[in-house]
Amino acid sequence: MSCQIYREALSARLDGEPLGMPGAELDGHLAECPDCASWVTAAEGVTRRARLAAAPPVPDLTATVLAALPRELPGARVAARARLTATALRLVLLAVGVAQAALSWPVLVSGAGAMSAPVHMAHETGAWNLALATAFLAVAAAPRLAAGALPFLGTFAALLLSITVADLAAGHVHADRAAAHLLLLVGVAAVAVVAWRGRRRREVPSVRRVTA
Repeated sequence: MSCQIYREALSARLDGEPLGMPGAELDGHLAECPDCASWVTAAEGVTRRARLAAAPPVPDLTATVLAALPRELPGARVAARARLTATALRLVLLAVGVAQAALSWPVLVSGAGAMSAPVHMAHETGAWNLALATAFLAVAAAPRLAAGALPFLGTFAALLLSITVADLAAGHVHADRAAAHLLLLVGVAAVAVVAWRGRRRREVPSVRRVTA
């Protein structure tokens, strides 16, 4: 067998790579071939000098690299606006939830402010409004719940809006009572925006994977 094969195996041994042949066969060849023994001795010296040689001095480019970086990373401003919008929406939902609970609590406890409705009906109205307040507060605390709460809140708001408009036209409800429903509409709109923003965040990674 040619010595070149053994020298390739010796080079692999110096580099910590697979030999490509049994180690005993390689050692046997070294014991019988003085040329390969001299070659591996020289190769070991070169390898040792290369590994132990001091690294050449290089200039410190830290300041230059940092100065070349942009003052603001790409998309940082957009991300900051997104976080600000998300915080604002959660604060709106928190305020709506607290206000809705404050309006529903007297009706739930004593039946006060229920337009002279029977006590049990007033209590039912208070419980319903308190449940709406709880939904708003839940979405404010955990925005991921917005998509699940939206069908219920949206349906209720749409029906209430159409009924209120019809009752206003027929004179069945006072304007101040109808205006109280604006709080609910603001909360439902905020939940819809939160749900839409959450859906966009979930869709963006999948689009990136497809286009890549």
